Amino acid sequence: MVRLTLDLIAKNSNFKPRKEETTLQYLKKITHINFSDRNIDAIDDLSLCKNLSVLYLYDNHISQITNLNFAINLTHLYLQNNCISCIENLSSLKKLEKLYLGGNYIAVVEGLEGLEGLRELHVESQRLPLGEKLLFDPRSLQSLAKSLSILNISNNNIDDIKDLEILENLNQLIAVDNQLLHVKDLEFLLSKLMKLWKMDLKGNPVCLKPKYRDRLILVSKSLDCLDGKEIKNMERQFLINWKASKDAKKISKKRNSKKEDDSISYISTFEAMHHIVPVYYPQVGKPKLVFLSDAQRYIANENAPPESSQDNNPKIIEETRVQSRGDDLAFLNGAT
Repeated sequence: MVRLTLDLIAKNSNFKPRKEETTLQYLKKITHINFSDRNIDAIDDLSLCKNLSVLYLYDNHISQITNLNFAINLTHLYLQNNCISCIENLSSLKKLEKLYLGGNYIAVVEGLEGLEGLRELHVESQRLPLGEKLLFDPRSLQSLAKSLSILNISNNNIDDIKDLEILENLNQLIAVDNQLLHVKDLEFLLSKLMKLWKMDLKGNPVCLKPKYRDRLILVSKSLDCLDGKEIKNMERQFLINWKASKDAKKISKKRNSKKEDDSISYISTFEAMHHIVPVYYPQVGKPKLVFLSDAQRYIANENAPPESSQDNNPKIIEETRVQSRGDDLAFLNGAT
């Protein structure tokens, strides 16, 4: 394996100092170093390269992030497809804007405290043990809350991303080929990420849920691109109108249901208070409406007519009198 040293950098074919420059002078001025796919397994002391701003070390065999504390002017660090299992020793890189760590062995996104200028973080496709998923250290997320705008966490067996709500300035989220399942969780996240305009979740089970796309478009006014497909104004306005119509129907149905419930409740209350039932008087022979309490007394008094009912209900008394007169007349007519 190969260590990245100053001598190796000096021998690099791209190393072209001016005639009047010494090697040391050139190394002090150098801003870009590219040693990708060169079998590098460790980083040596490169502290002489104080103006280094971009370092390409992807497709190597690096297992630890070391000896970068000197790089206070570093803005771009490319370490994807190495053998790194822990994010560490980066706290001094105050100017770091883009960090590429995809294709490593990282199980926890951590060690990013102090990187308050980091705008892009790429940790996709970590080579994790079967059944494990990429996790997020809340301290690192808190540190990136104001700065991070692009996050790539694709293909990491992730089933929950609600913790990302703290990233208030995130505008691009790439999380394809994970295990996200619940639309409600995504609706919650989108309600918090007010600046997110691009989200790609292709390959997640949640994409197969009914009205998945419609629901996400409705909950986020800032989202312009979902799963690689542009969200057009006409599509969003149609969904807004459809939801408004649906909500109006629900409200109307609820009001009508409440009226029906109130009406049924009133009738039930009236019947419960007065206990009105039809009964037969033997001496009359036709059904009459009387209070249930009176009917009970009538039964208790061996078919005696309920006096209190007649006393309290003039209409029933009158109806009974009219009926009795009619019966008497019928009897007299029959006798003659």
